[in-house]
Amino acid sequence: MSVLIETSLGDIVIDLFVDKCPRTTNNFLQHCKNKYYNGCLFHNIHKDFIAQTGDPTGTGTGGRSVYEDRFFVDEIRADLKHDKVGTVGMASAGRDLNASQFYITLRDNLHYLDEKHTIFGEVAEGLETLTRINQAVVDEENRPRQQIIIKQTYVLYPPELADDSIPEGEPKDELEPPLNEQLSSEKEAHSRAVALECIGDIPDADVKPPDNVLFVCQLNPVTEDEDLHVIFSQFGTVVSAEILRDYRTGESLCYAFVEFEKREACEQAYFKMNNALIDDRRICVDLSQSVSKIWKKSYVQNKKAKN
Repeated sequence: MSVLIETSLGDIVIDLFVDKCPRTTNNFLQHCKNKYYNGCLFHNIHKDFIAQTGDPTGTGTGGRSVYEDRFFVDEIRADLKHDKVGTVGMASAGRDLNASQFYITLRDNLHYLDEKHTIFGEVAEGLETLTRINQAVVDEENRPRQQIIIKQTYVLYPPELADDSIPEGEPKDELEPPLNEQLSSEKEAHSRAVALECIGDIPDADVKPPDNVLFVCQLNPVTEDEDLHVIFSQFGTVVSAEILRDYRTGESLCYAFVEFEKREACEQAYFKMNNALIDDRRICVDLSQSVSKIWKKSYVQNKKAKN
């Protein structure tokens, strides 16, 4: 089973490990078949490491699986290794948190990634395209200065899978991880959080995203902060509405954070505004997963305490 990915820098053909990773390859094939990846950026490129894509929002925080839940569990195998350039794996947000994002390795022998991510394919044709991607000039956040885009995806050998997006013969309840895996995942997540707290990336290991902040994406570039403030004020008092902008040009990155005074107002906006039309663009909204506002408040409070 193979997929052709047409990018702005050339074509890539990926052979999929359908027998070894049926759930993951089904997810990928369905997304390719439904043109979910069309227009996706290679939003994260680390030279001589990996190129990451598959997020329709282009932020690195979006995307979902074809299954009922946003995420699905890993299919990690000891016999699949990151031993050569062109290895294709799921860019998960953590254990059993696979959605739509994936990466392609840009050099051989990245064995420290082994058994941490689901490997589900390898590049069969288009290594010269990977070379061009690897040579892309990126900023300090590893985003290419010149956009690299997935134009089209084509399933070369149509999969014999049901359209309900669940491999035939696989009970739906088997998609849920066993309890001991869930506990292990929770412990691993907490350990990572403690490490982030130690290096100062988050204020506290047990910090949670605020429940009164809404993430808004797919905005029209002409939309202004004031526009969002007025529109979202119908649900309650808006503390701030901030569109993220390119620090060099000041141009809109087409996503924003809207902070409400009360959680109830945020929840109401979440249910009412998804796919709403703003400035001729249908926006997408989600509850924020960012802790930046909490971190900023904690930093200011600590600074005042020291003074």
